Amino acid sequence: MRTRRVTTTRAGGFSRAPYDSFNLGDHVGDDPEAVRRNRVRLAEGIGLAPERLVWMEQVHSRTVTIVDGPQPEPVPVTDALVTTVPELALVVLTADCVPILLSDDEAGVIAAVHAGRVGARIGIVPRVLEAMISVGAQPERIGTFLGPAAGGARYEVPAAMRADVEAHLPGSATTTAQGTPGLDLRAGIRRQLEAAGVGAIAVDPRCTIEDTTLFSHRRGAPTGRIAGVIWREPADSPV
Repeated sequence: MRTRRVTTTRAGGFSRAPYDSFNLGDHVGDDPEAVRRNRVRLAEGIGLAPERLVWMEQVHSRTVTIVDGPQPEPVPVTDALVTTVPELALVVLTADCVPILLSDDEAGVIAAVHAGRVGARIGIVPRVLEAMISVGAQPERIGTFLGPAAGGARYEVPAAMRADVEAHLPGSATTTAQGTPGLDLRAGIRRQLEAAGVGAIAVDPRCTIEDTTLFSHRRGAPTGRIAGVIWREPADSPV
């Protein structure tokens, strides 16, 4: 089996402004039929049936759910999914929060995580590592991808909030390009993963606030959601 990861952009969908055009979030006020068509297009684009994509009802928690097959509805009240089932795609939706895609290819374990400021602060990442280990993963074999998110140069927060997050997620405090208190959640999460012994970490450098090809709640709400997707496919599948 081979692990695949995909990150979407705004382009290529059916939604109208301000969700234009490839919005995959069904909770942001967009036309439900446009979202449905966008989700079908995503499934077609990665070569899976729509029912093989597993979605979450993301709530900024540290709840992790292990799934063993397709889900007829979004998995309720969770911010991370873990599975060992081949050709089952786990989806995380974001518009500034950090999407995290993890895999232990040897054990056949994958995970998708929604890590916003609240979830990262309260420990969603250690929880998902525990869940992956419980089904056979080993930290040193886990490869991790941190997708597009609000960057430290633009993610401005009050000084007290920066200090609080830094106390729980060391390495996340920063100063923005304007010289104000800021957060770089990907930097803090990376340090947390390294401390846990995770073997390989890749970071997409794009900032959702700056990059207009991506959705950003901070840049302009209401808006849509991009998706980070991870799944395992047979080794003999076409590249």
